[in-house]
Amino acid sequence: MATGGARAGKRRELLRFATVGLAAFVLTLGTNYGLKLTVLQEKPVTALAIATVVATAFAYLLSRRWAFHTRGGRRGLHEATLFFAVNAIAVTINLCPPLISRYVLRLEVPEVSFVAQEIADFVSGMLLGTAAGSAFRWWGYRRWVFPVAGARQASAGRSRSARSASSIRSR
Repeated sequence: MATGGARAGKRRELLRFATVGLAAFVLTLGTNYGLKLTVLQEKPVTALAIATVVATAFAYLLSRRWAFHTRGGRRGLHEATLFFAVNAIAVTINLCPPLISRYVLRLEVPEVSFVAQEIADFVSGMLLGTAAGSAFRWWGYRRWVFPVAGARQASAGRSRSARSASSIRSR
């Protein structure tokens, strides 16, 4: 059973994860529609995939430095590799609803109106896909990428105490 402090820490971590996710969502949304309405009009799923990859790089920086700043347990390159592997799976999960919407349910022009197509794209890709991918990311980050709670706090505390001890000895 988690203590009150541990639960509060987990809630704070979840809130930070959600904030990073919201910022990445806004970036994904802007990039997706920027591409989809210009250079990738005929490739809506490709536009979403590119937008998601751009937002993933952004999310790694914020996740590492802020959302999961106290968690760790991995060396930098290993951690980054795992982060991008978890996100590759999450992107695949994220792309399943719009692929089904467009190519199985045929919710695209000329079968439906342009407005219906865009609503279906938004609901399937930006809402359902993002929710499913985010749930997997939350689990994957805590399980594989940043597995040890308090790892960075402990190492930061040791570094500070080592510097303090060294400065005391040098006096």
